[in-house]
Amino acid sequence: MNRIAIDVVLLPDEAMTARAVQANADLVRRCSSAIVLHPETCLPHVSLAMACIERSAVEPLRQALEPIGQACPVGELVVTGVVTSLNSRGEPVSVFALAKTKAIQTLHEQVMEAIPPHCNGDVTAEMIHGDEDVAETTLAWIRNFKEKAAFGAYFPHITIGYGTVAEPMTFPMPFTAPRLAVCHLGNHCTCREGLAQLTL
Repeated sequence: MNRIAIDVVLLPDEAMTARAVQANADLVRRCSSAIVLHPETCLPHVSLAMACIERSAVEPLRQALEPIGQACPVGELVVTGVVTSLNSRGEPVSVFALAKTKAIQTLHEQVMEAIPPHCNGDVTAEMIHGDEDVAETTLAWIRNFKEKAAFGAYFPHITIGYGTVAEPMTFPMPFTAPRLAVCHLGNHCTCREGLAQLTL
């Protein structure tokens, strides 16, 4: 497939990645979460923008993102708590909610504005990483990202998984996100394959 669904993301530091993987493992054990995070094959991440692009556009997109990443440092980020909401199928999804700083909002908006020249059409199941059946909620989230989850509606977060978190945690939880990446989206809007990375 020449066209793929991608997510431009911030990748958390090792400590926050480990916290997200640990919290997810509890959801997998208790709630059979269909999202199974892994530090190499299913990356905890903070989404900045989603789109569908030609594979050949990955490198031009990386080049377009490089000056943005340098000009829009996000500094320290903070998880303020866990938020659980229902998706369109009525399934509970838990996330680490981040403080919506001016810095991360600016980075999000700059990335959103950089993507359109590289976009090419609407999302289909064939554009998703892997060979499992793709949930319609996955396609809907990607398709509607700009209208429902961007700019004024942007909600920075790290998805933990399906279910309600029971593990006790202490907030606020500061961390850094030293890398900006373009990832191939998997089912449930997971980041399954890193296609390009930049160090911030």
